[in-house]
Amino acid sequence: MSPTRGSAAPIAPPAPPDRPDRPRGGRFGALAGWAQRHRWAALLLWVAVVAAVTLGSGAAGSAYKDDFALPGTDSQAATDLFTKHGSDQAGDSVDIVLKDGQGIEGRKAAVEKMLAEVKGLPGVADVRSPYADASAVSEDGTIGYATVTLDGKAEAVPKEDVTAIIDTAKGAEADGLQVELGGEAVRGAEEKGSPTAELAGIVAAVVILGLLFGSLVAAAVPLITALFAVGSALGLIVLASHVFTVADFTPPITMLVGLGVGVDYALLIFYRYRHELTHGADPAEAGRKALDAAGRTVFFAGCTVIIALLGLVALGLGSLQGVALALALTVLTTMAASLVLLPALLAIFGRRIQRHVLKQAAKSAAKGRVEGRRWRALATAVQRRPLPALLVAVLALLALSAPALGMRLGFADAGNDPKTTTSRQAYDLLAEGFGPGFNGPLVVLAQGDAAAGRAVRAELAKAEGVAAASPAMPSEDGALSTVIVYPKTAPQDEGTTDLVHHLRDDVAPGLERDTGAKILVGGATAASQDFADTVSKRLPLFVAVVVGLSSLLLMLVFRSILIPVKAALLNLLSITAALGAMTLVFQHGLFGVQPGPIEAFLPVLIFAIVFGLSMDYEVFLVSRIHEEWERTKDHSLAVREGLASTGKVITAAGAIMIVVFGAFMLSADRMLQQFGLGLAVAILVDALVIRCLIVPAVMQLFGKWAWWLPAPLARWLPTVALERPAES
Repeated sequence: MSPTRGSAAPIAPPAPPDRPDRPRGGRFGALAGWAQRHRWAALLLWVAVVAAVTLGSGAAGSAYKDDFALPGTDSQAATDLFTKHGSDQAGDSVDIVLKDGQGIEGRKAAVEKMLAEVKGLPGVADVRSPYADASAVSEDGTIGYATVTLDGKAEAVPKEDVTAIIDTAKGAEADGLQVELGGEAVRGAEEKGSPTAELAGIVAAVVILGLLFGSLVAAAVPLITALFAVGSALGLIVLASHVFTVADFTPPITMLVGLGVGVDYALLIFYRYRHELTHGADPAEAGRKALDAAGRTVFFAGCTVIIALLGLVALGLGSLQGVALALALTVLTTMAASLVLLPALLAIFGRRIQRHVLKQAAKSAAKGRVEGRRWRALATAVQRRPLPALLVAVLALLALSAPALGMRLGFADAGNDPKTTTSRQAYDLLAEGFGPGFNGPLVVLAQGDAAAGRAVRAELAKAEGVAAASPAMPSEDGALSTVIVYPKTAPQDEGTTDLVHHLRDDVAPGLERDTGAKILVGGATAASQDFADTVSKRLPLFVAVVVGLSSLLLMLVFRSILIPVKAALLNLLSITAALGAMTLVFQHGLFGVQPGPIEAFLPVLIFAIVFGLSMDYEVFLVSRIHEEWERTKDHSLAVREGLASTGKVITAAGAIMIVVFGAFMLSADRMLQQFGLGLAVAILVDALVIRCLIVPAVMQLFGKWAWWLPAPLARWLPTVALERPAES
């Protein structure tokens, strides 16, 4: 077959160094052989593992803990100082917000009775009535709030205790009197979600697998593998929460990633298995060849994801380290299931699958269908005009990525909750009665005498962007004064972020010189901003390390300089496109979504996961191209045949992950919605635009130079065999 038009100029680079033929068998094939010979033992082993970790995790219970401590930041220093000097206000609280259009004074008897009942409930340390504090009632007297001090942090108070507070308070509602409750404890106790998203993802995966293979058994095998892996991982994470700091939002993320990655890995191996069956191999031989070929790709991709996730541990971002460890454990479990459980299942159902595959192949041959015909035609079209195809695709992705330049990181609060929740109603009532900044006060600590505290309060009240400042409240030992500062803007507004930096950079230094007191700006709102700032500062180093290690691995595998550079740039492009889509939808409110910041920890999580998954597709496609190049030395033919043999499985695997990830848009949790959209867009871009358009165009333009490696570097680098070509 002659090269197509648009091929690279015939400039011959230095010939690649000779490499000895790779052996046909390997460790992954041997592993598949063991699983086939001991198929029932392997299956029972996985059943026993899932049962053991499920029972063990159920008996031990979870010990999830949200920890966003950031040593070295002002907000963390303020928290430590606050704890050191002691305060009755150190515990978390719940706000009981009241509204009556005729004024809440007329409801005093009923409200006081309700507050007395609340004070006697478990988990309640103290209750402060709005009738005992004039500042707790709005100027028009229609809105007020009672403060319920809990006997511990919000995450430590049992949900049933918080639910009892909610039910007792809501019981005081009457005609004209509205009662709503706010606070992190209330947000955590409200039931906002269901397994709808997970179930929708599983059903969609079954549908796509069924359409792909036309057989219920064939469709079920990859899905069963993924479900076994996810079940094991969830139990192990519950047990790990007793050793590591694992956030309470980890399980749904684990389910999301485990399902997508598990089906993806199993499908890559299963598709190669199907390919070997159509080329005359018996089921046992096909299983060994599939593992020895595609199993290596899965192993490499899994290791890349794990390396990227463990890189998050080095960022030192509190409970995000536990999330990274949990996800790394999930990917490791899915990889193990694909390499051990899947061959056992293929051995059990091999004859049935073989009959169906051969029957389908015979029908296709009778109709004159050629495997990969449409993908071969697409590659040919791209090769005719590689530069225009490349420019159009890249410019489109850059346009989608552009909004990410203005991304604001932060954390969702009650203002992002569904409007039907009591936490959102309380948030809106407090903003209505006391101003938007009331929901996100800043806690300013002045370490000095009482006079210094009063001076600090007076200056803060005059600062630009401040709506009000409370009187300076001394600590128990008198060494510390606390001033509550209420911004003019809502917690998630850019103006509040500017105020935090203004107080720290402009106001505090002058006050410290004038009063001699040490001043720190803390509180939940400031802590959220510190977390976002820390992520922004440490992200470049994290990206450089992950990209550098992955590029080095690709250089070892493909013995090339240009392939790793291309892969790194294209992977980054798919990630920035995903972040741009998240910014458009969730920050700018596209499609009617409540505008707000992007969850501060999501960009690094998405980067780690997507970079590894993108490397998966990169290796799967380029290794096939490389295989054809080594066989024919015709780069145009290699590109066409590489895409023809992998395009279907890449798009099918991508489609499954897109629907699994996209199903989490059905969740009521804003964080899961953002995470699901980001991953779905990244995989969509990577599987369709990058792997099916940009990579063929770039490889065509590279020509023979794609496989060039300087001779000194070639001698120095060890040879790493990734995918063994299967015998046909």
